Amino acid sequence: MKKKTLFLVFLAIAVIQLIVPAFMVYNNEDTLTTGTLYKFKTEPVDPNDPFRGKYVTLRYDLNSFASNESWKRKTPIFIYIEKDENDFAKITTVSKNKMDSSNDYIIGKVRWYDTYTKKVNFRLPFDRFYMEETKAKPAETVFREAQRDSLPNNTYALVAVKNGHAVLKDVLVNEKSLAAYVVE
Repeated sequence: MKKKTLFLVFLAIAVIQLIVPAFMVYNNEDTLTTGTLYKFKTEPVDPNDPFRGKYVTLRYDLNSFASNESWKRKTPIFIYIEKDENDFAKITTVSKNKMDSSNDYIIGKVRWYDTYTKKVNFRLPFDRFYMEETKAKPAETVFREAQRDSLPNNTYALVAVKNGHAVLKDVLVNEKSLAAYVVE
C-alpha cells in the first residue's frame, strides 16, 4: 500500500512538472498570436546574464505617467494603453487595481513616485531581448547606431498584449528585425 501511494505522489509531481511549463509556453504563444501588437520606442544597452545568456536590454521612453495617487516602490501598477496615430503605444491611465476598461493593459512594477512632479515611474515587464551569444554584440552595435540616427521612430520593440500579459515579439530597426541585421 505504501509503495502504491508513493508511486501516485511521484506520478502527480511528474505530471505537474510537465503541465506548468507547458501552460507558460501556451500562455506566451496565445498572447503572441491573438494579442494586440504595440510598438514601444526603445533605447539599448547590452548586458550579460550568466544563467540566461546574452541579451539586449531595452529602455522605453514610455516609463512614467502623471498620477495624483501616492505609490510605493516595487508594487504592481496597471498601465492602460492604446495606439497613437503611428501605432505606437501611449498610456491612457495607470491604476493600482484592475479597472473595467476596454483598453489593453500591462502589469508593471513601480520604480518610484516623484511627489514634486506627481509622476510615477515604472518598469515594463519586457525589457530584455535575448539573442544567440555570438549575435548579441553585433545586434547592440546596429541598434546603437540606429538610435543615433535622426529619423524618428526608427527603433522600437514590437510587443503583443492580451489580458495584462505582454510578450516581446521582436525588436525592429528601420522596420526590419534586429536579428535580420545580424545575419547579413
